[in-house]
Amino acid sequence: MKAAALLTADPALLARIEAALPQTQCTRCGFPDCRTYAEAIVADKADINQCPPGGAEGIARLAALTGRPALLLAATHGLEGPRWLAVIDEAWCIGCTLCIKACPVDCIVGAPKQMHLVVDEQCTGCELCLPACPVDCISLVNVTGAKTGWAAWSAPQADAARKRYQFHQLRETRESLENDSRLLVKAEAKLADLAEASRITDSVELDHKRVSIEAALARARAKRQG
Repeated sequence: MKAAALLTADPALLARIEAALPQTQCTRCGFPDCRTYAEAIVADKADINQCPPGGAEGIARLAALTGRPALLLAATHGLEGPRWLAVIDEAWCIGCTLCIKACPVDCIVGAPKQMHLVVDEQCTGCELCLPACPVDCISLVNVTGAKTGWAAWSAPQADAARKRYQFHQLRETRESLENDSRLLVKAEAKLADLAEASRITDSVELDHKRVSIEAALARARAKRQG
């Protein structure tokens, strides 16, 4: 049996590999989150040296878990460094909420057209809020000095970040489902009195419109049930 198959056959090992990652959810490894990167390692579809936040210590941990040789951090994914804290310049913040949406651990709070604020102790330094800001009012501050990689990050911090990311995913899924439900109810209401809702007078065109809406509703219901 190949090494990848052995790893896949052991869910507990997958969990340990995920736990060996810092859970910053920064995507610098080339995957959308730490869990997906862990799954790629297990499937032998990714090297163990693609996580800059974990640094050399992280690579050593992954090497010990997978039995692969320890490698130098791949430069294409970035450099090992200190932990950064995102700071929003209140004088320039326009309250667009784009950074809030970009944050994978929901550590940015605020409301539309009001200044946003980063909850310092929850920020993972993922940097994903920087490109999202249209007025470039977010900067990064080194909060760990000369400490880098896992020396700048702890297991409790990683675990807390993982839980916040999981909650973030659940919240986004719930909001998407709620939005789909609202649209479904709205479409059904229009279909009940299509002539008035659409103001179409031609009967043939109205029938085409009805068929189109019914097909869309069928897809929405199927998606909701799935």
